[in-house]
Amino acid sequence: MSFIKEEREDMKIDETFRVKHEESEEQTDLMVLKVESQELNEMKDFKTEEKSFSRSQTEKTSSRKRAQKKANTSYFTCFHCGKKFDQQGNLNSHIRIHTGEKPYICQQCGKCFTNKGTLKSHVNVHTGEKPYTCPLCGNHFSQQGSINRHMRTHTGEKPYSCKLCGISCSRKGNLKIHMRIHTGENPFACQECGISFTQKGSLKIHMRIHTGESPFTCQECGKCFIRKGSLKSHLRIHSGEKPYPCSQCGRRFTHKPTLNAHMRTHTGEKPFVCFQCGKSFRYHLTLNYHLRTHSRENGFRCQQCGKSFTDNNHLQNHVITHIGEKHFMCHHCGKTCKKKSSLEVHLRVHTGEKPFTCTQCGKSYRFKGNLNIHMRLHTGEKPFTSLQCEKSFTHQRDLELNLQTNSAK
Repeated sequence: MSFIKEEREDMKIDETFRVKHEESEEQTDLMVLKVESQELNEMKDFKTEEKSFSRSQTEKTSSRKRAQKKANTSYFTCFHCGKKFDQQGNLNSHIRIHTGEKPYICQQCGKCFTNKGTLKSHVNVHTGEKPYTCPLCGNHFSQQGSINRHMRTHTGEKPYSCKLCGISCSRKGNLKIHMRIHTGENPFACQECGISFTQKGSLKIHMRIHTGESPFTCQECGKCFIRKGSLKSHLRIHSGEKPYPCSQCGRRFTHKPTLNAHMRTHTGEKPFVCFQCGKSFRYHLTLNYHLRTHSRENGFRCQQCGKSFTDNNHLQNHVITHIGEKHFMCHHCGKTCKKKSSLEVHLRVHTGEKPFTCTQCGKSYRFKGNLNIHMRLHTGEKPFTSLQCEKSFTHQRDLELNLQTNSAK
């Protein structure tokens, strides 16, 4: 029994020693793994640092190459203004600004350009192609410059400023025209009457007065106008549109000048002054009527005897008494006329002849002008409009009465 007991104790010792030995081996293996892991991490860090260093060196090399390339670039300088270019072709195009050379010709209209790109853009005018589209409103344009200018209507940008008064313009051309206000330059002169204008477009419109051209026709009544804006303003009479409201009383007006004139009833302003007596008036038309009171006093003066007349015809009849000239005389009343046609018209007063007949109602008149006035009753035309109350009248005398009434208020 004691032998068995001893043997069991030996076995326990051996088992204990074996377990401890195995635990020692496991710890040794873990230590080896830990060392290997540290070495592996150190290798990775080394490679990362190596790559970072390599990338940094590459970037520095590229930067040096770019700087070297820039330093070695040859600049082409314009001997006119000193501007520099990195390409000979760009310099050649620029020099044409100074020389005025325009070698690129449009085969459609013969217009010449300094650059090929400008010609290519111009051709779109003839082909109708509009490759540039506004992303905000969808309008199409044939040229890049046109869409650039158009975009300023959305952004409100006005990059061109007047150095004299500070006003800003969205286009360079508009600033150039504006500067003529300060310089007094009027480069566009009418060959017919000598009046000068700051803009070519203004001269073009003015020439229609001499040519009689009225290209803008109202489709409602057939009335013609020399300006597009005048037609647009006229159309409001038919549509009844009144886009200009008074901020004081809320009354609306068809035209902006009528609103401006109306505002004087609130402000009491009377900017139109008679230079003869100093009396002030709210409206320019009222001043014109007032001036007649002065012109009647000495408007038409006889150079022979100094006698004054209120009418040029009366003056002409009076002059005959000095020179003894016999014109065409009426055998009914003795009145003389300078022209035979004038005498024929006068004779209708005595004969009762009325050759001008209304096709609408058959009423007849002695004078064509009276028939024209009568026709307004049928057409409804009221060409005389008050600037104060915007009422329209068939006859000028009714307008004059209206103005006198309003002026007295």
